Amino acid sequence: MFVLSGYEYFLLFLMISCLVPVAALGASSLLRPVGRGPARRTTYESGMEPIGGAWIQFNIRYYMFALVFVIFDVETVFLYPWAVAFNQLGLLAFLEALIFIGILVIGLVYAWRKGALEWS
Repeated sequence: MFVLSGYEYFLLFLMISCLVPVAALGASSLLRPVGRGPARRTTYESGMEPIGGAWIQFNIRYYMFALVFVIFDVETVFLYPWAVAFNQLGLLAFLEALIFIGILVIGLVYAWRKGALEWS
């Protein structure tokens, strides 16, 4: 049925992972309280009254740290299909994966030297 054998479980996992947020949003819309009052229109900030304006400038290091996390998180997702078919791919695919991981390590070292991983 599938052109690439061994990916049936990955496709099933992908379908389930797409259905879980839809089910969570549907359940929350059915179970939420319906009260409409002035308290519903106020800003909620960790259970405390908000202080100051909403337009606050954040340090650029926060965005750099988040960007590095997203890049490496997404790149590791690309390794999952390779790990599923590791036995069938052979030596050339292993070398390609090593090159891919090497590029990730070079990017990590670059981000580390630029100070993108420092939270101070």
